[in-house]
Amino acid sequence: QVQLVESGGGLVQPGGSLRLSCAVSGIMFSLYTTAWYRQAPGKQRQLVAAITSGGSTNYADSVKGRFTISRDNAKNMMYLQMNSLKPEDTAVYYCNARMWYGQGTQVTVSS
Repeated sequence: QVQLVESGGGLVQPGGSLRLSCAVSGIMFSLYTTAWYRQAPGKQRQLVAAITSGGSTNYADSVKGRFTISRDNAKNMMYLQMNSLKPEDTAVYYCNARMWYGQGTQVTVSS
């Protein structure tokens, strides 16, 4: 059974930081590209960042220079370090591997 479990979301003020984590089980994690998506109310789910099994990364233009995706293949974990957060980053953030998604974690950026 494939499971992706996100954690680390919460309420943060503009300019603040959060670190999201995703624990993956049930697949050969180290073989696959994994990614973070987000979905804001009334909007489509969008790709935030992706990382290949070898560690190559790509980012949405809106988060470049502020967010950093990383992974630990030995621990089957993926992370998203989010700095300089803006109100427009408010969304539910989802961990993705192949066709599977986690349940999501809410990130709210507000003063």
